[in-house]
Amino acid sequence: MTVVLFCGSEQHPSSGRADQSSLRHGTAFFVRNFGRLDGVEVHRYLRAPCCLRYPRGDVDLTGGLGMILSHLRRALVTVFTFCVLMLTPMRAGADGVLVFAAASLKNALDEIAIQYEDATGQEVTVSYAASSVLARQIQQGAPADLFISANAEWMDVLQEGSLIAPGSRVDLLGNRLVLIGGPTVPGLNGFAVETDLLAALEDGHLAMALVDAVPAGIYGKAALTNLGLWDDVQGKVAQTDNVRAALALVAAGAVPLGVVYRSDATVEDRARVMATFPDDLHPPIIYPAALTAIAGSKAKAFLDHLQSPTAQAVFERQGFSLPGQ
Repeated sequence: MTVVLFCGSEQHPSSGRADQSSLRHGTAFFVRNFGRLDGVEVHRYLRAPCCLRYPRGDVDLTGGLGMILSHLRRALVTVFTFCVLMLTPMRAGADGVLVFAAASLKNALDEIAIQYEDATGQEVTVSYAASSVLARQIQQGAPADLFISANAEWMDVLQEGSLIAPGSRVDLLGNRLVLIGGPTVPGLNGFAVETDLLAALEDGHLAMALVDAVPAGIYGKAALTNLGLWDDVQGKVAQTDNVRAALALVAAGAVPLGVVYRSDATVEDRARVMATFPDDLHPPIIYPAALTAIAGSKAKAFLDHLQSPTAQAVFERQGFSLPGQ
């Protein structure tokens, strides 16, 4: 299988306006085939300088190099984004299936796609990013065959624009929202978010996906708001382009705590679940999937496989829930 990772500007489905910080500091990846490792094609990425959104100014993660290339950032992002959009469909080819999937699905979907390819000989190319980024790319003509979103709103946007195949939309998966701690955070028995979060953060930051654009961030903000904590914590939030980037910050010890999906915490040994948010604190976490308007029969076969007991067993093992659970 082929895996493509892409991060870009974020946009809330109801606002129609891109997040300006993400536009300034979005990351684009130019992809070159680099071979295979354990059955998965590995790619080498050339990355434009990237910053994270911190409450008191942006922190440039590329150091002096970022300063030198600051005037080239926008041009690099534009060129590399164009390259990704041009090259990704070529990897799928006329006989392949091109899947656009929320970043939180990566581990589970990688495993399922490899199993499917081994069983059928059908190539599956998967592009991972925030649901908002992927939906916008489909709106702009990216030739995806299948879209799997981490919330219903972005699928609604495409459905209202007649960009998904009628009758193909299904609620594929569910998830839970959790607070995770990194390797430097002491274990706390009986940790309660509503009483212990601010003390646990101390002078550190709370990693979250973009709270006004990315589903995991939107859910997290809603949960913290309903707990009465958002006003106190928002000045400590470090926002990232997608939920896997928030997970990476916590796992690396760059921030003490983060809000991610349960499925994300399952795949990272350096992060542990401190608490699980009750479902009634945020909108239901649903992953809808649908064929796009240009999809063919091979894409439908893969969507059918994603709903099979074999695929569902992988999803459950990776921390997802199934519809109705």
